[in-house]
Amino acid sequence: MDDLVKQAMAKWPNVPDCYGWLGLDERGHWYMRDDAAQALGHFQSGVPGARGSLLKHEKLIDFIQRNYAANSAGAWFFQNGPQRVYVELAITPWVWRLNPDDSVTSHTSVQAQVTRCLCDELGRVYFQTPLGLGLLHTLDVGLAANALERGRWELENVQAASLTERFSYVISPQAAFTFSQFQEQARQAQQICHQPPLS
Repeated sequence: MDDLVKQAMAKWPNVPDCYGWLGLDERGHWYMRDDAAQALGHFQSGVPGARGSLLKHEKLIDFIQRNYAANSAGAWFFQNGPQRVYVELAITPWVWRLNPDDSVTSHTSVQAQVTRCLCDELGRVYFQTPLGLGLLHTLDVGLAANALERGRWELENVQAASLTERFSYVISPQAAFTFSQFQEQARQAQQICHQPPLS
């Protein structure tokens, strides 16, 4: 994380978190989601326009990628100065490119070693690394097939719907936050309803 970001966090510790405004697709591209995009549906919905606008500004993308991390609940975010901007994920928090030595490089340009290779019911390939689980970029599936034929990894079958629980990450922090808000409001209402009558 950038030193300037750490300084801003220390100077302004109580800036509210931001949800729904940033998305990461299955090819490692970042999307900015304004109110209009969010109104069309969630990031994973497939509704035209719901993903928002593809970010193309290289310095902004580099800044996001240097300050990309996860909280203890597995919700990924971009630390934008003092504000935590949670990321809506298309599938996984990492997108991998396969290198000639069978190591992988993430969409944030971090290198890692593959510890497990998985394939879901749609034929999508995932790699687990010490950094976490990520989807293999579709352009590199052929390279992965060659590595599997060489016996580099053993392929494990997995159901896509089980990935978030098995690998402890949150695909939609916005939905999780909305649900937790609802639970808190319900808890507060229950407390009010069970208070003894005023005498």
